[in-house]
Amino acid sequence: MPDTSKQYDSVITTCRTLFENKMKDYGSAWRILRLPSLTDQIFIKAQRIRSLQQNDVRKVDEGEASEFVGIINYCIMALIQLDKGIVEQPDMELDEALELYDQKVSLTKQLMMDKNHDYGEAWRDMRVSSLTDLILQKLLRVKQIEDNKGKTLVSEGIDANYQDMINYAVFALIHLKETE
Repeated sequence: MPDTSKQYDSVITTCRTLFENKMKDYGSAWRILRLPSLTDQIFIKAQRIRSLQQNDVRKVDEGEASEFVGIINYCIMALIQLDKGIVEQPDMELDEALELYDQKVSLTKQLMMDKNHDYGEAWRDMRVSSLTDLILQKLLRVKQIEDNKGKTLVSEGIDANYQDMINYAVFALIHLKETE
């Protein structure tokens, strides 16, 4: 598992750098996004990945990796929005956003480490396409929970689904990097 931890951190460093640079360019404009809007952004990225995996022809010269990075960052934004609430105007400075980003990553990585221990790194034998399908499944679950106004009878909440999507996307990026 030490390799997994280092690989995870490497992927997150890439994602965090992009998040930080976009914060410098755009500020915290994302703070106005409601959870369904963030979920839909993640859905669009996951659908594009699936399309790239299924189609031989690409009309836009961007691969799967950038879309997985987007999924990670949008999921982290959603986790922050769950805690902080939605605002009408951007209200967050870079330092606070990065601190919250790091907190969400820390919790999500710990969840991954715990599950990875119990599952024996089963994800290493999975295909990237399967990880994509799992992300899409989680998105459909989140959409249903959102449609149910956050109420569930026996299921984990929206936050756990966003965390799982982050971890699946990290695993996919690790796989993609290993096959380069």
